Amino acid sequence: MVEWSEEHDVLVAGSGGGGVTGAYTAAREGLDVLLIEATDRFGGTTAYSGGGGVWFPCNPVLVRAGTDDTIEDALTYYHAVVGDRTPRELQETYVRGGAGLIEYLEHDSNLKFVPLPWPDYYGKVPKARLDGQRHIAAKAMAVDAAPELREVIRGPLDTDRLGVQPPVDYFLGGRALIARFLKAIAQYPTASLRRDTALVQLVVSDGPEKHVIGAIVESAGKRRGIRTRLGVLLAAGGFESNDELRREYGVPGQVRDTMGACGNRGLALRAGIALGADTDLMDQAWWSPGMTHPDGRSAFALWFTGGIFVNQSGNRFVNESRAYDRVGREIIAQLQDGSITLPYWMIYDDKEGDVPPVKAANVAIVETEKYVAAGLWRSADTIEELAGKIGVPAHRLAATVVRFNEFAAAGIDEDFGRGEEAFDRAFSGGASPLVSIDRPPFHAAAFGISDLGTKGGLRTDTAARVLDTSGNPIPGLYAAGNTMAAPSGTAYPGGGNPIGTSMLFSHLAAIDMRDRRRF
Repeated sequence: MVEWSEEHDVLVAGSGGGGVTGAYTAAREGLDVLLIEATDRFGGTTAYSGGGGVWFPCNPVLVRAGTDDTIEDALTYYHAVVGDRTPRELQETYVRGGAGLIEYLEHDSNLKFVPLPWPDYYGKVPKARLDGQRHIAAKAMAVDAAPELREVIRGPLDTDRLGVQPPVDYFLGGRALIARFLKAIAQYPTASLRRDTALVQLVVSDGPEKHVIGAIVESAGKRRGIRTRLGVLLAAGGFESNDELRREYGVPGQVRDTMGACGNRGLALRAGIALGADTDLMDQAWWSPGMTHPDGRSAFALWFTGGIFVNQSGNRFVNESRAYDRVGREIIAQLQDGSITLPYWMIYDDKEGDVPPVKAANVAIVETEKYVAAGLWRSADTIEELAGKIGVPAHRLAATVVRFNEFAAAGIDEDFGRGEEAFDRAFSGGASPLVSIDRPPFHAAAFGISDLGTKGGLRTDTAARVLDTSGNPIPGLYAAGNTMAAPSGTAYPGGGNPIGTSMLFSHLAAIDMRDRRRF
């Protein structure tokens, strides 16, 4: 028996891009909705995203910008990348649904989006879009438009990691997306938002055909029941911040190196599993190389304007400019077979000084002396001397640099094809990313493996209804985002897939609950 403390049509767990989209849709459709956030700030991992983009082909923003893309082309590309690892109907729902969602959202003047060109991540796959015309982001929003939100939205990363004050003028990137939705939700008196409240258990009805009728939530160490008339949406992120679950499901890497929000401990996911929900992709995450910082944490890094990665043998082992998830997966595969060990090193010269040629470190690069004192950055007058400082064979590192410099002179990477895809050249203005290493002193920076969150979770159907282990929907239970098993399977087709998927399936969940009320 549960003593209910309150009742709503819909309960949404999580306040990232998916949670706020689900709560907004529910409120706009006339439902009484409560959104709960486990931590003290809204936004989840979405609020840490520098771009906050979504991959929604052929949406109205891109149509106005003159795109000649088609949904069929986008679907051909997406399926070619993902393959049959996930249900085809789930993939199709995502690719086809984004345009309609943006059309729906743009009817609200609070929700504004702009093109953010970002090339697809598999540039050689049929129908890949190399000009970035499948990607948009929330328009920056002035803090003065909703000053009450400044202290309640998570991030940026430098705020949480380095204690830097958040911007006082504009909400940007993922924070802009969250701010716009919170401002839009505030229009509806039937919507409530609550922080420091975690979903810890789901409650089902008595009788042979059980359905979810509410949840137990915990706040300030106290638990209480919240009854729902239509359903519960779990959009509470993954479990990347839970060491125990990472070990249980074999997720590589460590909690300290994730870019996920601290509240992503898998509580809502566990509640679904306890109810008999099926899961998939539980050993998977959204991966990236991680530049190691003085606090010992390796943080998502991209936009390399030089440098090469080498392993403990002094050999290159990957296309350094490839899309970050693809690089991350290659690193993990080689870590698992022993081909590389941590740390691996970025080797670069002094063209840009002693700071690594990393233009998007996500966590800001601090003073050089702190990296040097931690043994993370090392320098020498010769490549051979540098090899000794990082513990790799001098003759191999020297030969690796000579070979790479030959590739840079010719403009062709014969070993790993660096520069052959559009994404490889996205941060060099279309120029070759092959930059010679020939100006002393020479430098090495330590790298590890990072992630943007786990992507395994509860299996759902195309309406975001959670499925049990027999493949049947669990009435009243929905999942989206990283609490849901990703439609993209073991791939990352393009920037904005995680946030876009979360938003769309949260929206579909709210629409399904609206339709249930009507009947």
